Amino acid sequence: MGTVYVTQNEAFIGKTDERLTVRANRQTLLDVPLIKVDGVVVLGRATVSPAVVIELLERKIALSFLTQTGRYLGRLEPELTKNIFVRSAQWKAIAPSDPALHLVRGFIRGKLKNCRNALLRGQREIPDLQLQPAITQLEQVLAPIDQTGSINSLRGLEGSGSAAYFGSFNCLIRVKDFIFTHRNRRPPTDPVNALLSLGYALLRHDVQSAVNVVGFDPYLGYLHTERYGRPSLALDLMEEFRPLVVDAVVLSGVNRKAIVPTDFVTEPLSGAVSLTTEGLRTFLRLYEQKKQSKFKHPVLQTQCTYQEAFEIQARLLAKYLMGEIDQYPPLVLK
Repeated sequence: MGTVYVTQNEAFIGKTDERLTVRANRQTLLDVPLIKVDGVVVLGRATVSPAVVIELLERKIALSFLTQTGRYLGRLEPELTKNIFVRSAQWKAIAPSDPALHLVRGFIRGKLKNCRNALLRGQREIPDLQLQPAITQLEQVLAPIDQTGSINSLRGLEGSGSAAYFGSFNCLIRVKDFIFTHRNRRPPTDPVNALLSLGYALLRHDVQSAVNVVGFDPYLGYLHTERYGRPSLALDLMEEFRPLVVDAVVLSGVNRKAIVPTDFVTEPLSGAVSLTTEGLRTFLRLYEQKKQSKFKHPVLQTQCTYQEAFEIQARLLAKYLMGEIDQYPPLVLK
């Protein structure tokens, strides 16, 4: 089953015996064994019964709340695991330590290599695309990462690489109905940005759950600076997955016409663009399918799903901080 997404406004999330139920307008929308649930995401307004809250906490299942447009609001999560050794190692590595520098290099290298590989794949599939300048730019940004000794300078490289990638993102969209000019959010004002923002909010839920399972303090990161209430470590670990999971789902959904222009609505006053109820269901299905798809993990050399890879990468991060492995290997796929 994986993650349960509740999209119906005014739904009631309840519990019957060992099953999670979702009801709205006197109809049962979902009835699933709790043993098959590894996360719950509410998009919009819903009522959650006290029995469900207790059950989710006891089963260590995270519950996240997003607006219907996909803006992240907050989450209910179980108590941190008892693994104080992981958190102790995490705090000892706080910037500007060498381990912090190593991790920031890894997060950025992983993200930008996956961005470059997405552009290379697009260039191979359609040789006429003008992607080489952006690919060259990404390679120029990647080259000095291992010699860069300042986290702020590394953040600058990440910003340059992301700008090159998103500057060519529109070339990867192969249908005339969708156009991407630049990344915008809060609120997103075009369909592609609306999909990206929603996808990144869903990814944050999943990666933060993995970080909690392994025993980290999600609020102490290395690439993302500390800010009250911001799960910086989850955002750090998200970086390498952004192009692999969310961007891939957005491009596939648009290019295969699973998502079409009529799946969006625009708020007249703010210009905010969001998915219709039907469009949201389609996108959530595509995202969940992607998470459950399998690939060969380049470090472990075994088959795993992206859902499993979130936790695998968190565990590799813990092993590095605990001194069990010499390097943190970001997930890079060709």
